[in-house]
Amino acid sequence: MDYWQGRCPLTWISDPALLRASHIIPWSECESDAERLDVHSGLLLSALWDAAFDRALVTLDDQGRPEYSSRLTEQARAELRWSSSVALTDEHRRRLARHGERAQ
Repeated sequence: MDYWQGRCPLTWISDPALLRASHIIPWSECESDAERLDVHSGLLLSALWDAAFDRALVTLDDQGRPEYSSRLTEQARAELRWSSSVALTDEHRRRLARHGERAQ
């Protein structure tokens, strides 16, 4: 919550009831608790974006813009509205490269 200033960086939603800690690399695939809890291993997303991200229906490109899986319908893409790109670090980008492979 602190790292992302209490809001989804895509939608700017800040209501805690609508926010989820989204893991770039699933917890089951992390090598340690330190990796699981690293702020660069996750994103704070609204519940809708978290659901799509968790199922690899969306990922983020190197500029922090959403990329949609071919498995996501056009209607669903239209409903996933976003306001701004996510400010990513190189550590985020490194992990997102792996996530992006799942979102093909």
